[in-house]
Amino acid sequence: MTDIPPPPAPIPTGLTGYLAAEGFEDDLRTELGDTVVEEHGRLLLAEGPARPVAWVANVWHDVVRIPIASIGEGARALRAIQRNWWPYAPILHRRTTLMVDKLPKVSAKPLAFGTPAPTAPLGSFTLTDENTLLAAARCDSPFPNGECAFVEDKTTPPNRAYLKLWDAFTRLGTAPGPGELCLDLGACPGGWSWVIASLGAKVISVDKAPLDPRIAAMPGITARKESAFGLDPQSVGPVDWLFSDIICYPERLLGLVNRWRASGLVRNFLCTIKFQGETDFAALQSFAAIPGSRVFHLHHNKHELTWVLLERDREVASPEVNR
Repeated sequence: MTDIPPPPAPIPTGLTGYLAAEGFEDDLRTELGDTVVEEHGRLLLAEGPARPVAWVANVWHDVVRIPIASIGEGARALRAIQRNWWPYAPILHRRTTLMVDKLPKVSAKPLAFGTPAPTAPLGSFTLTDENTLLAAARCDSPFPNGECAFVEDKTTPPNRAYLKLWDAFTRLGTAPGPGELCLDLGACPGGWSWVIASLGAKVISVDKAPLDPRIAAMPGITARKESAFGLDPQSVGPVDWLFSDIICYPERLLGLVNRWRASGLVRNFLCTIKFQGETDFAALQSFAAIPGSRVFHLHHNKHELTWVLLERDREVASPEVNR
């Protein structure tokens, strides 16, 4: 009986991998600057540990390089590290598929909304040539290549914007609960209000344009035909969540957010930063600098980012402040 040789040992690279959100490689390259030392399609390898960036679908920590003599040897090397792997294959598609066939199967079925994100570790790998693997056992996203897909509702919501909220709530592991009061600014036609009300929360939907009649008729939704930018926080009072998917320049959204932050009336914020033309990196940095907040690109975002400031994170960032 022939002894099977041990799998090749991984070689640490000292690099972090950043898989760019599809179509936004240039934006990610701008964020990473001169730390980038290798590129493989959308995968940018940069020196040092992970740093906060927005235009990324998934972050690969502690990337290793593995020299392999065959597909089987590559699969054995990955299995020796951990069980679950997902490929990123900008090249060598057939060879990658053959390697995946030799690895334990990983489900990539769309989630029913409300299902928690997977908790099992999911590593990522790519072939840079026929005899070299790059791999990371630890990645930021529990979803294959950072793509959180859902079983969609193609009949009830008035548009597909609802998927951004499903994506964000699944990623964050939190959402409005029954009885909580939420403010949906720029709500028309009502996709976000539909999601929030479906969770049992109460919604104040603000827009000069009317909601879709089916959404306006939902229990728990109160429509106010006003400008989101002209709305006086004191006329609303305390809210558990403020949402905004308004189409506007980032600077204008930042002014709106800062006004509501200064009011002290909002526990949690979730807003879409939409870019007109080129990405406004100065505005992006202003949002990212708000203590306790996060800026990230959801799988269902386009040329836009999601900014979140949760009460739980704000308290960690400023534990001395009694809120």
